[in-house]
Amino acid sequence: MATDAQRTKTITKRVKARYAQAATAVQAGNGTAATCCGDEGNVITGNLYATEQAATLPEDAVLASLGCGNPTALIELRPGEVVLDLGSGGGIDVLLSARRVGPSGLAIGLDMTEEMLALAQSNRAKAGVTNVIFLRGQIEDIPLPMNAVDVVISNCVINLAVDKGQVLREALRVLRPGGRFAVADVVADGPILADLRHNMEAWVGCLAGALDVADYQRLLAEAGFIDISIDITRRYTAAEAGLDATTLPLGWEAGDGKLASAFVRATKPLAVVSPVKKKRVVLPLANKGGACCG
Repeated sequence: MATDAQRTKTITKRVKARYAQAATAVQAGNGTAATCCGDEGNVITGNLYATEQAATLPEDAVLASLGCGNPTALIELRPGEVVLDLGSGGGIDVLLSARRVGPSGLAIGLDMTEEMLALAQSNRAKAGVTNVIFLRGQIEDIPLPMNAVDVVISNCVINLAVDKGQVLREALRVLRPGGRFAVADVVADGPILADLRHNMEAWVGCLAGALDVADYQRLLAEAGFIDISIDITRRYTAAEAGLDATTLPLGWEAGDGKLASAFVRATKPLAVVSPVKKKRVVLPLANKGGACCG
């Protein structure tokens, strides 16, 4: 039986390979090979961005949108703010956020996949947006110091992490006091078969790693967040998620409809006990001049 460390390594490797494949397909002009939650255009990933939003972006940024929601619609972004997108992919949410925070603000994308980062950089250049940077790293170990950003967003990525509690603790750490957490994610609204949790295709496809709503709320609270809310936006079946029925555990049909896309919101308190600082990272174009990260 695989150890926890081996399982984590395997899941991370498979997720990275899937995202690399999608980025390569877009760059080759073949659309997306597969989205986070099934095939392109399905009930989960379709119609997430308004036509007027998509029209302002490079086509490759739209094609590489692999999420289950539109986190930029979750929250008000103000001029001069610094926004961090966890698992930024082709950069669609980073580019949209950059325009909302304006030239005095900054949008940061974090991704672990070299191919996605290359695609995102290309999309940034095509869009002509200058208040954007992309960083390579994992969302469990964000390469920024504490109190670095005003808003953390993410789009159907946290469910892919094995240690979601660590991801949420890292999000809290890099947020400034009073900072906002606003993500789109896949959640479980009811019991999920244990066998599905060990189904690799289902994990890479966003389903096996989906947190139960109550567990998500608990982990956010344990990390130190307040004002927590989880609002379900779409429910779907395994078939709608694009899973191969032959790979699903026996009896999965009883679980259909218990998986859903949701908007997850929370706030960092104004006063928290801060963890150990990480190495200072100086970023350009921050609000209030100078580096964004203190």
